[in-house]
Order: sequence, then C-alpha cells, then structure tokens
Amino acid sequence: MFNKVYLKIKKFMKEYYKTIIFLIICYFVFTFPLPYYIYAGGGTININDRVVIEDSTDSKGTLNFAYVKELEGNVASFILGNIIPSYDIEKKEDVELNENETSEDIMFRNRIYLESANQTAIMLAYTKANKEVNVKDKHYYVIYVEDKEDNGIRVGDELIKINGKEIEELTEFTDVIKKSKVGDKINVTVKRNDKEEDVIATVKDIDGEKLAGISISTIYDYKTNPEVELNFKSSEGGPSGGLMLTLAIYDKLTENDLTNGLKIVGTGTISSDGTVGEIGGVKYKLNGAVKAGADIFLVPKGDNYKEALKEKEKNDYDIEIKAVGTFDEAVSYLESLKP
Repeated sequence: MFNKVYLKIKKFMKEYYKTIIFLIICYFVFTFPLPYYIYAGGGTININDRVVIEDSTDSKGTLNFAYVKELEGNVASFILGNIIPSYDIEKKEDVELNENETSEDIMFRNRIYLESANQTAIMLAYTKANKEVNVKDKHYYVIYVEDKEDNGIRVGDELIKINGKEIEELTEFTDVIKKSKVGDKINVTVKRNDKEEDVIATVKDIDGEKLAGISISTIYDYKTNPEVELNFKSSEGGPSGGLMLTLAIYDKLTENDLTNGLKIVGTGTISSDGTVGEIGGVKYKLNGAVKAGADIFLVPKGDNYKEALKEKEKNDYDIEIKAVGTFDEAVSYLESLKP
C-alpha cells in the first residue's frame, strides 16, 4: 500500500515539478516582507454579544465597534495597496516612532488603554443610568519609560511604595519627585511579575519640571450593581470604542431600546464627563461599517465628521452619518429615532 502511494506521488512530482517550483517561488516572492503597513477598511464587532449584565434588557438592533484592518507589508499586500483605492500604505519608520520600546511594552500599554477605556465606559454608563458603581481599589501602572535605567522602573510595573511609604494616591508619588533635587535617586517599590521589587527613579529636569520620566495610568477596581462582565478579546475594543461601549452598557441598564431595530456602528473616545473625542482612521472605519450593512455611523464632531462626510460623498455610501460631541447627544439622537 505504501509503495503504491509513494509511486503515485513520485509520478505526480515528475509530471508537474515545473508547476510546483513555480508556485513555491511565487509564494516566497509575494510573502517577502517589506517595510510598510497597509491600512484598509476593517469590519464591525457586535458589542451586545460582549457585554453581559444580569437581568439586562434586550435590544432589537445592535450597537457595534468599527475597526481598521492593518496588514503587514509584503509584496502581495504592497501590490494590493497600490491597486485598491481604499487601501493606504505607510512606511514602518513613520509609524514605529520609539526604537527603545519592545513589542511587549507596546502590547502592555495597549492593554492598559483598553482597560482604562472600559472602566470609563462602565463608570459613565452606570452613573447616567442611576445604577450603583463604587471604586474598590486603585492600581498605578507604568505605561511608558523615557530612558531605561539599571535597576530602574519598567513598563508594566505597578507602583506600590515610594521611600518605603505605601502609595494610596498618585499625588503622593509626584509630590516626592517635585520636592526632590534633579539627579536624586528615589527608592520605589513596584510589583513586577507578581513579586515586589525595589528599584530606583532618577529625578529629571524635563522642560523645566522635575519629573521621573515615566507615564502612569490609574486602573480602578469597580463594584457594580448589577454586575457587569466584558468579554472582549485583547484585539477588540480600545479607546476609540469608548463611546459605543458606553452606549451598549447604558442600553442594557435601561428599559429603552436605543437601537430601534437598527444596526448602529460608531467610533470615538469617551471621557469621564461624557465628552466624545476624535480618533484616527475614520475613513477605514466608515468603509467597514458600510461593508457590514450598517444603518447609522456615529462619529465625533469636528475633523472626524468632515472626513466621514467627504468619504461618503466620494464613494456614494448609503449610510446615515451623525456627528456627536457628548454621550448625552448620542443618547438623545438615538432616542429621537423611535417611530
């Protein structure tokens, strides 16, 4: 039996070896890496399926994220980027600005950005819906280090103590830095890989201010009633989805159906006061919303809205575009769509 299979394969290889070699060469040629990123319209993610709240109300329609598709540069994607009008090509050197950071640093910062955006959405949605939400604990994570020092602070560290004193508020850390002299070595205890470590932070003069040369993000632990669970993948969501996530949580906490049976896609950051902030990649997200058959595209006011309208007219998209500046504006608009 084995010999028969072997002979058939051998015969096939002899008859079609030229074709096989050609296909192998084509594969390696078209997948050869190039120093570019290719950006294109992505798709949508149904947030209703990702937000779980006990005894929440159901909606007839859906609220959705829009995302941008990013392709690694190679010969094939570079060719597509030059052929398809909706694809754009960017040099990697123009996108990857900080050579001192590792991919792990960037991934950690993106996770914190996602977590922070989710927390803002939860707090705002529960507050607007008059539901219970309280802070249980705070965590101070380092998301950027300007210059790495030996035995110094690293991206991913959680600040625990400064000069042996527990850090309860972030101002306690910044106050010590401001009261120290430039060049002083400050003792800092951090949690790294689930273990506490003692490191140092050097006080620097940055644009006339005494700083430690790091960026810190505060992450809160919330207790909510009813409880909420967000089931997103690490690649889903983020700051640009803040508005839509807030709307989705609010929609589940209230009796009104904000969707009115429509497929609503949108983008925009959300701040704690409900302000909707501008984002990048609007035209790609609009393109993805149109491909997904969306009825409405919510977009921040200002340049984002102008870009979206220009793209709609250019491609003759059949979609309603609504500019919103605040969470309340978005809710009022969606509630006005009731038949």
